[in-house]
Amino acid sequence: MDIRQGEGRFGADLTPRERFRRVMHYQYVDYISHLEFGYWDELKQTWWEQGHLPRSFRQADGSIPDRLVEEFFGVEQIERVEPPIGARPLRNIEVIERTAERITYRDGLGVLRQEQLTGTRTIPHFLEFPVRDRASWEAFRDEFLDPSHPDRIIPPEEWAAKEAMSRTSTNPVSVWFGSFIGWIRDWTGFETLAYLSMDDPDLVEEMVAHLSQMLLHILPETLMRCQFDAAAGWEDICFNSGPILSPKFFKERIIPHMKPVMRLLRQHGIDVIWTDCDGNILKLIPLWMEAGLNCMFPLEVHPGNDPVALKREYGRDLLIRGGFDKFCLWEGKEAILKELKRLEPAVAEGGFIPHVDHRCPGNVPFDTYCYYIWEKCHMLGWPEDRIKSFRAFAKWRP
Repeated sequence: MDIRQGEGRFGADLTPRERFRRVMHYQYVDYISHLEFGYWDELKQTWWEQGHLPRSFRQADGSIPDRLVEEFFGVEQIERVEPPIGARPLRNIEVIERTAERITYRDGLGVLRQEQLTGTRTIPHFLEFPVRDRASWEAFRDEFLDPSHPDRIIPPEEWAAKEAMSRTSTNPVSVWFGSFIGWIRDWTGFETLAYLSMDDPDLVEEMVAHLSQMLLHILPETLMRCQFDAAAGWEDICFNSGPILSPKFFKERIIPHMKPVMRLLRQHGIDVIWTDCDGNILKLIPLWMEAGLNCMFPLEVHPGNDPVALKREYGRDLLIRGGFDKFCLWEGKEAILKELKRLEPAVAEGGFIPHVDHRCPGNVPFDTYCYYIWEKCHMLGWPEDRIKSFRAFAKWRP
């Protein structure tokens, strides 16, 4: 089956929202959704300095929003509604030390961290975490994770705007459901979490259960008021070799608390549910699918996740966003075309929206990225005149 039917197949063009829904339900489309996952800050800055991006893209603070760059390349957008979940209210940031090269500070959750102020932006160096044991967890929970805290009340005018956007947007709309273990990793640190999973697994499960109950308390109002096409979460709990906690621990201590939340989402008609998780997720995929989470994103290829093999293994039960090996962008045009040709048969069957398997990394030449977008959109079935209309291609041709 090839779900690509070509321009004009449905009379007027499908909206990005209609196209996304159809692709994710293996239905015929005019052409497959064109999505991406943003860019490293250094790459955007380089392209801007080289004159490839409009001068107006750079904001007063020096940043260049991903959305402006994506739209420059014709990328469709997913809107997101964020219920008042997660840790809140936050404390004021406390700066401990600041030099020309780095800053050391305690963030709004009490994490002591050190960040570089010059050179390539990197993951912060974490020095101390607020949750270490049961006593510190209970103090953290009471301060930051009260589901009924007044800070979680959404003003009526904000509700009205969220509702209107979710019901009238021509872009697909997702609801944010946060994290079940990635947040806990952020609050304990990896090493403490690893030890706690062995020394006090009941405590770790208690943390997961509290997050689940918070979601079940807060999400229903958002789900009743708004209209959604997907649900999105975040974890980042895997290395190149697999998850930071054993699959057995996930199955016994985490998945049972995910299931009621996934069930709630599905009761409100949401059957496209993903979580953002880097690294090798192969051992977690069947567990997530058992819980009701059915879409893998961004499916990094280099750690061992092969979207073609996974679609062959799980069939239509598995959905994918991502799965294009970012390393091909460094290797050049021949590698890009080879990777797209490898993915094409799986993409054409539906349930798979291909894009770079994380944010587009630094040192990717603008010409190379243009070639990737050009060839990818042809593979997705987009008409060439539509591709040529992307602003990035005003002065570029293959």
